[in-house]
Amino acid sequence: MTDDPPVLQLRLVIEAADFDAAVAFYRDALGLSEQAAFEGAGDARVIILEAGRATLEIANPAQRVMIDEVEAGRDVHGAPRIAVEVRDTRATVARLAAAGATVLGPPAETPWRSLIARLEGPAGIQLTVFQELAPLADRTTADWFGTADDRGS
Repeated sequence: MTDDPPVLQLRLVIEAADFDAAVAFYRDALGLSEQAAFEGAGDARVIILEAGRATLEIANPAQRVMIDEVEAGRDVHGAPRIAVEVRDTRATVARLAAAGATVLGPPAETPWRSLIARLEGPAGIQLTVFQELAPLADRTTADWFGTADDRGS
């Protein structure tokens, strides 16, 4: 990783017909902090919410199906899916369900030591909430971590 990366921010842009409900859910219930908000002609509105560190997770179709099975017990494919790391998965799921989210898969521990749940929020966006149960250093040194190339397959 260089000290001067060419990309400074990853931003996921969603369209929500019920803008106020989406803001209430993602800002107020989930707890993303407001960075900026703008209004324009014709009732045009946008809000930019900060979510801490952003990553881009790229999965092939087989991995996506496996993740759906782990998180929801079935194929619930919806694109795109937002994943957020939280301090307490169970409390976050309860708070988001009370705010109107549909729980697609309740909190469950994954084979890779995360407590994870799948929900659907406003604008039909699927949301994975996860809590890491072991430090990254411990998970990346586990026998099951890595690619097929790492394992000599």
